[in-house]
Amino acid sequence: MIPSRVSRWGASLPSWANRYVTQSIYAAERPEGIGATVRRSLGTRDLRQLDPFLLLDEFSVEASNDTDQQGNKTQSGFPDHPHRGFETVTYMLKGQMKHEDFAGHKGTIQAGDVQWMTAGRGIMHAEMPVASAPRPSSPSSSIVHGLQLWVNLSSKDKMCQPHYQDLLDKAIPKIQPHDGIQVKVIAGQAHGIESNAFTRNPTTYLDYHMDKNQSVRIQIPKHHNGFVYVLSGKVHLGGDGPSPAVGFSEVEKKKLRDRANIKLNDHPAVSFEGLPHHALILSRHEQPQKPELDSTSDDDTLFVQTKENNAHFVVLTGEPLQEPVVQDRLFVMNTQEEVRQALEDFREFKNGFESAKDWRSTIAPKGYRLKF
Repeated sequence: MIPSRVSRWGASLPSWANRYVTQSIYAAERPEGIGATVRRSLGTRDLRQLDPFLLLDEFSVEASNDTDQQGNKTQSGFPDHPHRGFETVTYMLKGQMKHEDFAGHKGTIQAGDVQWMTAGRGIMHAEMPVASAPRPSSPSSSIVHGLQLWVNLSSKDKMCQPHYQDLLDKAIPKIQPHDGIQVKVIAGQAHGIESNAFTRNPTTYLDYHMDKNQSVRIQIPKHHNGFVYVLSGKVHLGGDGPSPAVGFSEVEKKKLRDRANIKLNDHPAVSFEGLPHHALILSRHEQPQKPELDSTSDDDTLFVQTKENNAHFVVLTGEPLQEPVVQDRLFVMNTQEEVRQALEDFREFKNGFESAKDWRSTIAPKGYRLKF
């Protein structure tokens, strides 16, 4: 017999499924940059942040070799723009993306690669897709697809020097827990293997490919917040058996349900169905009513199943910073005064933005630059 744990409501929860979905957010398409489309789940009015995560975009950009009537290349993407106070983690799923910044760093992120960029005190850069070589029998454009995650920095790290980690696909640890499941450990550890990625705050980033009719238990550090983002297929998360409603009042539930793209899980011990382009927010660690029933492990567990479909999803968890967050678009600080200072520093090209004054990237269309 498998031991059970007691939830805060007194209902028995299986020890292998003590994390469950509390909220599901559909990431609707929206325009971003030049001619790009993103599906944003975190970082919207539906969920401003999930400490330490600020934003998750699933982006699709058309990479083209075409030119306009004046002979200029028609390019979509994310031209010259600044950041301060957080990290961007770009994971390429399909195609290639060029990047270039005002400090002279440049390169190409290939499919399967990850770029972990710490903006710190200030960076200005451009991110533009690379078109496939044109062939007579195929169109001169292709779609570049990936994920970009924003991870907040603690107050002690917000003004650190900018830094890059280029994690090549071939160097990212991968494991097959059993037939039908492939796991890529981008950050943190899972299934006995650990990533080489350096994270300033404890963070786990896992990429799962699961065949149909499979199941897996995913360990989640007890004190981490976390969510699952479904890229394709259908997944079922959680245990089974009835349980009282999640800790939202009826008024709160009504307000949230009035927004068409949010669903709440009223039965956290019942398997929750996750569909493509949905962020599935996970419950936090719960101390049982009887401390002796608490696991001695440092991890909780999320139980994931596939049924009639294959599935592709990522699991993201992080230790909360528990600090104030004040954001103005591409600047994320702890106070309104710090954000005001960041805007002033960028406009006046000082305190980390000195090189931005005369810099223009070579990969973005001429004349395109984000203005503040």
